[in-house]
Amino acid sequence: MSTGKPRRYIVRGAKIAAGTMIAAATLAASTAFSAAGSTPSPTAAASSRIDGVHADLARAVALRQVTEEQAGRFEQQLIRRIQTDA
Repeated sequence: MSTGKPRRYIVRGAKIAAGTMIAAATLAASTAFSAAGSTPSPTAAASSRIDGVHADLARAVALRQVTEEQAGRFEQQLIRRIQTDA
């Protein structure tokens, strides 16, 4: 049963694929463990959440899912709630 390619190319491709998967798994594990080991301060967590809300609402405005006025009012409500929880 011949695939038309010499065996060395098949083995080389398999090594490259395995190396890529190991690199991806290592990166994912290091990211997960570094995030689990450090707990951000409540202020930093709130700031990060507010930045995420702002980015999400800017994207919604760009996609014309909401108006700028609606996004602004909603963002202010969420910021008040996030800061109250922090």
